[in-house]
Amino acid sequence: MEGPEVVNSPPPGHHESQITLRYWAGARHAAGVPSDVVSTPAPLSLQALVAHAVALHPDAPRLPQVLGVCSALVDDRPVGTADPGGVLVSPGSTVEFLPPFAGG
Repeated sequence: MEGPEVVNSPPPGHHESQITLRYWAGARHAAGVPSDVVSTPAPLSLQALVAHAVALHPDAPRLPQVLGVCSALVDDRPVGTADPGGVLVSPGSTVEFLPPFAGG
């Protein structure tokens, strides 16, 4: 079994302790906000970030289902079919949640 995949690495000298979550289209509508910021001193799995996003919006009952079908980009790199529990996102990174778009 392989270890977690670190999808990104912040540039040298980058000392931020936050991960930005951006929601697009239907994800933005479901969350009710365009983005959230998660404070963390260490990398978090994409799975943990999704759970955190859902916890931030208890009044958004559709958010778990919408995020479940979204494609995710970490710092402009597609996560693809990687296991969200094995994708580590470093502080200073941005995760974009993109729902499926009609027509491909």
